[in-house]
Amino acid sequence: MFRTQLMKITGYFCITLTALFSIGAEAVSAEEKPALDRTILLENKVELPGNRVNAKLIRVTFPSAFKTPWHTHQGPGPRYIVKGKLKVVENGKTNVYCAGEVFWESGSLLSVENIGEDSAEIIIFELAPVN
Repeated sequence: MFRTQLMKITGYFCITLTALFSIGAEAVSAEEKPALDRTILLENKVELPGNRVNAKLIRVTFPSAFKTPWHTHQGPGPRYIVKGKLKVVENGKTNVYCAGEVFWESGSLLSVENIGEDSAEIIIFELAPVN
């Protein structure tokens, strides 16, 4: 009799464990998080003038048809076009960049013009010497 009860308990225990593992497996697969998508948009080796650098992140919005005068920034760095279409003239070269594109600005004399229909937006990451 004791053996029969032990077999029943063992059977219930096995069934319970099987059920728990199957429920747990479904819960884990149902709760899987999407994988992180990491893409390098631009990479550039930079020789810094010293150990201390002032890193700036600047958002600039260009009204429709706006063109900057010739100018320089304090330092080089990547530029990310958030929206719109910008024509950049730097070092005698003209390039057009659209939303989602990245380019490297050298810190040389340049001009930027919004050639899109609407406003344009750019994020400037600037690596400048500490003053």
